[in-house]
Amino acid sequence: MTGRATSLHDLDNDAFDVADEFSAQMDADDRFAPKPRGAGAISDPFVLEPPAAGPGPASNPVGALLAGAEAALGESSVPRITVHAFCQRPNTAKLVDYAANDRRLSRATTEVMQGGLTEALARYTNAPTPSLIICEAIEPAQELLMALDRLAEVCDAGTKVVIIGAHNDITLYRALMRRGVSEYLVPPLQPLQLIRAITGLYTDPATPFVGRTLAFVGAKGGCGSSTLAHNIGYQISECAQANTVIVDYDLAFGTAGLDFNQDPLQGVVDALSKPDRLDPVLLDRMTARCSERLSLFAAPANLDDDYNISADAYEEVTTKIRSTAPYVVLDLPHLWSGWMRRMMLTVDDVVVTATPDLASLRNAKNLIDLVRKARPNDHPPQLILNQVGAPGRPEIPVKEFAKALQVEPALVLPFDPKLFGKAANNGQMIFEVNPKAKASEGLAQFALQISRREAAPAAKPRSFLDKLVKRG
Repeated sequence: MTGRATSLHDLDNDAFDVADEFSAQMDADDRFAPKPRGAGAISDPFVLEPPAAGPGPASNPVGALLAGAEAALGESSVPRITVHAFCQRPNTAKLVDYAANDRRLSRATTEVMQGGLTEALARYTNAPTPSLIICEAIEPAQELLMALDRLAEVCDAGTKVVIIGAHNDITLYRALMRRGVSEYLVPPLQPLQLIRAITGLYTDPATPFVGRTLAFVGAKGGCGSSTLAHNIGYQISECAQANTVIVDYDLAFGTAGLDFNQDPLQGVVDALSKPDRLDPVLLDRMTARCSERLSLFAAPANLDDDYNISADAYEEVTTKIRSTAPYVVLDLPHLWSGWMRRMMLTVDDVVVTATPDLASLRNAKNLIDLVRKARPNDHPPQLILNQVGAPGRPEIPVKEFAKALQVEPALVLPFDPKLFGKAANNGQMIFEVNPKAKASEGLAQFALQISRREAAPAAKPRSFLDKLVKRG
């Protein structure tokens, strides 16, 4: 069994050869032992500096985190578990409280209590243990290990334990790992370190990856959010050469089928009606193949049903689709409901599309403010300003629009009804109609930016020798 210590990464390799003074005290009964996490488990590469104040959004360098290699992958959420945290210092209690409100831990029930291993032992002597115990232990190493041994005697099978300690000591770390402790963390800690430590404990080794979810929502009807979602999903599959799934959640009026000239017999409604029965084979049958790397979950786009579908169904279907492709583009309708709120707050990235008018400004501000407040540990929503420069229409200048929202547009697209209209009527993407258009170039650049990928290398022209060899 292996474990990882987030703050131990900078120790010399020679430190791992130190004799383990606690080895004689090891207990063969691994009461805390977690399930195997797979051979691919690695140490958390995100190591943060201590916050200037409490664990709040202002002290969290999210930009540096997202620049890491793992930022291109989606982040999983924990299942419905119970977490008990015993904290000896007020700052640690605040940290756990702050982390518990993150979207990745939204399904967990977390209770924060004052105390350490002694208080945990008293709590569980005559009571069942939760799924996860987080315990702060600032006592000396020997006392910590003795208290941990006593706690192991009352813990139920399957309970995971995370220790937040005060000693950056490899010998202690190895002793804890041998006892079956799932994780050992040493301050200074940031919320994302604790969040990733917890989610990592519940990662399914059988799942090769978790796809990154990109939610596109319009600030008002007719601003072009769906068109941009489809085109950006297409560009991710082509420019980055990454498998991508587009999910049209506008069940009554969705246009994804029209934009890709597809009319599948099954689609997203079939998945939402029986989310518990979904498996990779059934998901594959329900998707329409648009290209080698692009698949589509089309909406029925009819009014035969009221589509009263629960938020849990939307979340379950989205979670299962994430296991099928590295990128999942969610085309969200212009409405507001419980499932819409949950989608926007649980995806990896939110893209708000607006036009330069007052109604779009008001609605975009409401959407962006909501997401910012509810997702302090995530990248802020991205803004696309569309249909700029429409003849004869009074517009809010781009600079003033950005200043009011306190968000610089990631992409500004000019008003080009001829290009976009031709693509829509032909069931094509903008790049297919005119690859040299400014809109095509802007969409391609934005697709690479939000997917955190580099453009795939262009195919090399065949040499004269290659042609001769092929002929032969």
